[in-house]
Amino acid sequence: MIQSKTREIQVGTIIIGGVQPVVLQSMTATKTTNIVATAETCRRLTDAGAGIVRVAVDTQQDAAALREIRKRTTANLSVDLQENYRLAEFVAPYVDKIRYNPGHLHHAEPEISWQKKVEWIVEIARKHDCALRIGVNCGSLDLSNTGNDSQFNGTLGKALESALQHADFIDSLGFQRFCVSIKSSDPATVISANRRFASLRYDIPLHLGLTEAGMPPEGVMKSRLALEPLLAEGIGNTLRVSLTVSNERKQEEIEAGKLILRNAQQGKILTTADWTPDRLNIISCPSCARVENDRFVALAQQVREATRFMKDIPLTVAVMGCRVNGPGETDHADIGLWCGAKSVNLKRGTCLLGTFSYDEIVQKLLRELEQFQ
Repeated sequence: MIQSKTREIQVGTIIIGGVQPVVLQSMTATKTTNIVATAETCRRLTDAGAGIVRVAVDTQQDAAALREIRKRTTANLSVDLQENYRLAEFVAPYVDKIRYNPGHLHHAEPEISWQKKVEWIVEIARKHDCALRIGVNCGSLDLSNTGNDSQFNGTLGKALESALQHADFIDSLGFQRFCVSIKSSDPATVISANRRFASLRYDIPLHLGLTEAGMPPEGVMKSRLALEPLLAEGIGNTLRVSLTVSNERKQEEIEAGKLILRNAQQGKILTTADWTPDRLNIISCPSCARVENDRFVALAQQVREATRFMKDIPLTVAVMGCRVNGPGETDHADIGLWCGAKSVNLKRGTCLLGTFSYDEIVQKLLRELEQFQ
């Protein structure tokens, strides 16, 4: 495995980048307001080998809970800011890294430029000794980006443009303690985007991940396809394997990450010549605090089992657990299930077909799939 040559950034007790080992990450799947359970998950993940543990914060109640969680764990904590970037000032005193999504930042308070929002986040991070991650997700992009990269256009070009824009702007503010991630649910897109970014900004540490990788073992294999080639080329300083598993099984993300690192170090790189995914592509997001109904993980498993007979049909089915990436990822799928607190939205592309209970959604899905057989 080739050694990265990026700048080094401090995140709590660890350093990302430069000649430092690749850092593994995971994310809690308990409600953040459940202080005891969330702190215990942080402990389990750290014991399993997580160098950084991410926690979702969406409300003032979550932010208040995070203050108490900090007292109960020594984990290096990263907070995930999605739709409410203003919470940064309330969580920064208690975390080591803040992740923001440029796409969601674009939609929040649209009357304010994204540059002003980023400048505010940077000042919060500087004041409270936090690192930052620019977390670009192909399922929730800034619609103002044109995507006119010299090599790529469309979604991939827009993701690259967003990452480069934000990296250049934060550099212009004199703040260098940040890393970047460009994630997609497609392994080939993850490889192309990160290779291109690393060729243009080789100085910036990269966090790698295949978003919505799905359930093991398929989710592990897809993550291997995306991450092992990059790591073998010296691209990537930290990673997360995003699996659809219950909170009690979150350490499986760390175990999968260790497998990927071992393979990259030993030159055992998985390619499509070694393993080809089913033509039926089921993507499902990793369980986290934003999931509104605990039945989400079980539903994803039910969908996988109910659709095995279609494994040779080229089709993408997305099973998403919350409102953050649910709308965007299901828009890009042939059939999408976007889970709410008491019901599930069934979609065909961008078209909403109806909203159904958890008990009836699988049968409704199978009826809709009849047209593809």
